[in-house]
Amino acid sequence: MQPHRRPLPAPAPGDPRPTSPLVALLLLLLALQGATAAPAGSGGPEDSGWRQDAEPPRGLLQQAARAALHFFNFRAGSPSALRVLAAVQEGRAWINSKKECKVDLTFTTECFNPEEGEERLGNCSAQVFFRSEKPRPAVNVTCTRFVEKSRRQQEDHLLYQHMKRLKNPLDVVGIPDSHGHIDPSLRPIWDLAFLGSSYVMWEKTTQFLHYYMAQLSSVKQWKTNDDAIEFDYTVLLHEFSTQELIPCRIRLVWYPSKALKVKYHCQERQTPEEASGTEEGSAVAPTELSNF
Repeated sequence: MQPHRRPLPAPAPGDPRPTSPLVALLLLLLALQGATAAPAGSGGPEDSGWRQDAEPPRGLLQQAARAALHFFNFRAGSPSALRVLAAVQEGRAWINSKKECKVDLTFTTECFNPEEGEERLGNCSAQVFFRSEKPRPAVNVTCTRFVEKSRRQQEDHLLYQHMKRLKNPLDVVGIPDSHGHIDPSLRPIWDLAFLGSSYVMWEKTTQFLHYYMAQLSSVKQWKTNDDAIEFDYTVLLHEFSTQELIPCRIRLVWYPSKALKVKYHCQERQTPEEASGTEEGSAVAPTELSNF
């Protein structure tokens, strides 16, 4: 008479099911393959199909750095802490079948308005995601502070007090002048305009187009019932690589250490097939320096 085999006890609810060694090995190989193929900072299923560009073009890395800095300046919300690109140090890029591009890079920056004889450099690292030829790249950026927080707050407060003490609100036309000169008394207005324009330049940037503020053609300050400073101004944005000048009307609401508020309306460049075009947007700067 053969002995009866006892059935294995059924697993209790919540207990892990046993996995055969072969299945476990296959799962491990798949995990390792996914880790080596995915771009840095990824890990989701949407990252399949990316391939690394062994030698990303220098222009692409510079484009990503400029986009990250526009985004950083807007989020920082301080005319005393504006940065511009000094040099790209290194970077990596990945491209997928949709022609979307992810860039990881590090770069150095310098002060937008350096004092005479003073050279202030900072370092930044960023991840930038270009959605093919679409504007408004996703940015995650971190920068070392090259302006001490107390000094930046003091300079912002002095500018704020100066603007609030004006007996008549500003109504200025043409900065810089026809010789490219900016009167020192108007430099703070130029810096505030660049601060607000940073949002517009970031939002309009694509993988192939970038912008820089070429001229401040008019400025009008509004009296407000609260403590904030409010401006309407028109700028000409230089669009690279088309070399077009894009007029944008921007409204800026600023108070030191508070979230920057921006609304804008841009006249798009015209083609023979188009009669007119406009673009609008608005934003309030949150505190996190990422929009992924």
